Amino acid sequence: MEFLTTIISRTGEELLISLIIKILNEFVDVIRLFLIFPEGLIYFLKVVAYIWLNVKKILKLGLQTMLNTLKYIVSNITISNKYHFILSTFCKVLKFRRNRMLPLEGVTVIALEQAIAVPFATRQLADMGARVIKVERPGAGDFARNYDTTVKGMSSHFVWCNRSKESIELDLKSEQGKEALSRLLEKADVLVQNLAPGALERMGFDPQELTQKNQELIVCSLSGYGNNGPYEEKKAYDLLVQCEAGLVSVTGSEETPSKAGISIADIAAGMYAYTGILTALLNRTKTGEGTIIEVSMLEALGEWMGYPAYYAAYGGTEPKRTGASHSTIYPYGPFKCGDNKTVFIGLQNEREWKDFCERVLKNPELAEDAKFENNSQRSANRTELKALIEDSFKDLSSDDVIERVEDAKIANARLNNMKNFFDHPQLSARNRWQEVQTPEGAINALIPPVTMKGVESVMKPVPALGEHTDDILDEIGMRKVNK
Repeated sequence: MEFLTTIISRTGEELLISLIIKILNEFVDVIRLFLIFPEGLIYFLKVVAYIWLNVKKILKLGLQTMLNTLKYIVSNITISNKYHFILSTFCKVLKFRRNRMLPLEGVTVIALEQAIAVPFATRQLADMGARVIKVERPGAGDFARNYDTTVKGMSSHFVWCNRSKESIELDLKSEQGKEALSRLLEKADVLVQNLAPGALERMGFDPQELTQKNQELIVCSLSGYGNNGPYEEKKAYDLLVQCEAGLVSVTGSEETPSKAGISIADIAAGMYAYTGILTALLNRTKTGEGTIIEVSMLEALGEWMGYPAYYAAYGGTEPKRTGASHSTIYPYGPFKCGDNKTVFIGLQNEREWKDFCERVLKNPELAEDAKFENNSQRSANRTELKALIEDSFKDLSSDDVIERVEDAKIANARLNNMKNFFDHPQLSARNRWQEVQTPEGAINALIPPVTMKGVESVMKPVPALGEHTDDILDEIGMRKVNK
């Protein structure tokens, strides 16, 4: 900690000189490794030379720890895998541990975002320590701020997707707004946007030109249907993409096709934007160069439609809409109990079917019935089988049924509503809720689902519109013009 304090408190060349001296002092024990890996000495000399020759460039990044400096160097010097062993050993000798830093700490993301897809992606980046600067329209901001007023007067969509970000108001139609964006992009690692098709280019920010000016920049553009083809200019909202991808055709009852209850096309595209950016950042450590990424909502959701698409294309028939039941596996779905509550049960193989008949239904002979002897037969005769199962459950409460299926080790679930989920005992037992501040006070937020040893996700406030405008403009040497 003393070394970290020293590094953070010093600036300019004094920091760099101190840093190099510290490296030389601390690497005495590592010299022995050079006897085993002589190439490591060559790499070490490259590191020192790179620092010395690129003082201004390194200082411009405002690096605050030695590990950040090393990460930057790795992104600019092509090294083989075995040199990474040397690098990790250096970190250990300096008493650094990767798990003491957030995985994306030091990464700056400029987000020209609205609605759900890109805000969802950039929130994942912010969760892992990236600095996300959300560019919003003056006065109005991201229109998702006004989707509803259910969370202490704020939009449920917005608070879900926008914690841990900084908000700056920029009029990107004005010269000052464009200049501010240009300055932000000079030192950014990632630009991600989901503006209307061609809007970024019309403002003078062509991705090809941006990556030529800043060769380390990663530009990610998310759209409904991609940047060419007959649907390029077509408006794309979540429900409409669900329709185009065929999701609605396989969801709902036989009588009524239905959309998914969440913005699944947005979420799918957002997750591919997130993983695409992570991949590009990783690749940049090898090549030293950024790239241009394109994500289409149709193609993202289409990837998730693999099973029904193959089923229809090669099977010759469309999957049936079967409500809350699985369309091709049975029993796999909802069953009413004697207390009028519903329990969901899922069987995956013949062993489970036999156990289900013997231990849950108390009817072992049913397992031998030719109408139900395999999954294809059970699925074809599901109406009759459902009636038999619910007849067995009519004198049992939902708790009784759950007890039986648990005892038989059959997969099951209760039909929870959203309040039940918010109060779920498993989430409570694992301490998965954490308070997050908003402009209207604290709210509970679900901690990100990926847990890593030694890494605590960022759970910073949801920003007010333009909350960080003055600070960010000051950082890039500009002032806000009041009209």
